[in-house]
Amino acid sequence: MGSMDANPAAAFSAFAADGKAPFQPLNPEDVRAYLHKAVDFISDYYTNIESMPVLPNVKPGYLQNELGASPPTYSAPFDVSMKELRTSVVPGMTHWASPNFFAFFPSTNSAAAIAGDLIASAMNTVGFTWQASPAATEMEVLALDWLAQLLRLPTTFMNRTSSGRGTGGGVILGTTSEAMLVTLVAARDAALRRSGSVGVSGLPRLTVYAADQTHSTFFKACRLAGFDPANIRSIPTGPETDYGLDPAKLLQVMQADVDAGLVPTYICATVGTTSSNAVDPVGAVADVAAMFNAWVHVDAAYAGSACICPEFRHHLDGVERVDSISMSPHKWLLTCLDCTCLYVRDAHRLSDSLETNPEYLKNDATDSGEVTDLKDMQVGVGRRFRGLKLWMVMRTYGTAKLQEHIRSDVAMAKMFEDFVRADDRFEIVVPRNFALVCFRIKANGGMTEEDADEANRVLMDNLNKTGKAYLAHTVVGDRFVLRFAVGSSLQEERHVRSAWELIKKTTSEIMA
Repeated sequence: MGSMDANPAAAFSAFAADGKAPFQPLNPEDVRAYLHKAVDFISDYYTNIESMPVLPNVKPGYLQNELGASPPTYSAPFDVSMKELRTSVVPGMTHWASPNFFAFFPSTNSAAAIAGDLIASAMNTVGFTWQASPAATEMEVLALDWLAQLLRLPTTFMNRTSSGRGTGGGVILGTTSEAMLVTLVAARDAALRRSGSVGVSGLPRLTVYAADQTHSTFFKACRLAGFDPANIRSIPTGPETDYGLDPAKLLQVMQADVDAGLVPTYICATVGTTSSNAVDPVGAVADVAAMFNAWVHVDAAYAGSACICPEFRHHLDGVERVDSISMSPHKWLLTCLDCTCLYVRDAHRLSDSLETNPEYLKNDATDSGEVTDLKDMQVGVGRRFRGLKLWMVMRTYGTAKLQEHIRSDVAMAKMFEDFVRADDRFEIVVPRNFALVCFRIKANGGMTEEDADEANRVLMDNLNKTGKAYLAHTVVGDRFVLRFAVGSSLQEERHVRSAWELIKKTTSEIMA
């Protein structure tokens, strides 16, 4: 072995005596200088983003070619990183924050959220238990309870009520996928106990249910939770229910499973499906589930934010009878990724399935039963200080401005819908809910439905190639449909109008 291994003390002395200053990754002056430059970059980015092509024109592997395949051995000034960020990274970005981005549900942001996330990253706390960082846990609990009040959720979903600690509770996770997975696991374990299963021997009998419009992540989460793919029921929907889940069909399928000796376990109802923004009837679904003692989860990832406005709250009617609900402020409530808020009516049903209690994490606060250890409501143990940015958004803007933000987006979407209805070349495919418009070039004259599908594909491709707008598509009722989602934090009415003018012009060109 080498001399460094033979005499580590001498090696250390050699490093210390070379005359160079020791490495200080958190040198206060570097922190100040680097962050000032980063903040200037962010401000300039938002100032100039409207003029950037929404979609980049790069090839797979381009970044390795520009920045190198191997890491550097020696340090470089921070300005070098910032220069490469501007010249190589930004040109390869799809600009989700662009006011010309209409493709997917928005990924909203705000000055308050950015500041909160920056501070949380700097503090870098790992709040797996209350004792590991009391303020981080307390902040998350407080922010969740504030949001629950904005949504007018029953107090049974809150961590703390006016009379003390509640039976329910919440946790901030990364994505809806995690919310589905942890509630599926809790529902699975409850169903196994209820059916008298020895261990997991009864798992092949458990069944889960969702409409065919439910996000694909649900079916992925079911497999991860151990459910037999043959027992995952995707219930067909159609225009007669505006593509929402039909409770009568749900009842029929669940009863057939019981008759076959299976155990209905979990139903996922969606408020604002990704494809068409369909809304499943929460109360009616809960009524059906109660007949079989099945867990009901409400996925309100996107549209849940709208329910802070009284005129949209009816979409959650019946929520007091469900077991869990999740919504993602990082979609439409001005809180940057990642921030999915999961509420459960009985927190113990979740923690009983997810709890870990190794010796090195035991402490008096946990043993007292008076605190929430958020590690026991998620898959992992470590966790970020996500509650700070959500609290900062609500504390800085208040309910009134958050409602104004939602209403403004809905009004712009309605304006776009009116534009589409006024042009006889197009049709609205499903009734508009919230701020998503599903539309298409309709089959006119000698054009078949298949011809119209192809025309819509060409329209979308040509629009996106301009860099002036970005739209996505879906398939509804076997037809190719364009999705126009309003909601980028920088969007104004003029951007919607400009997009419509571009759509009309491009349509005229391809149909000439």
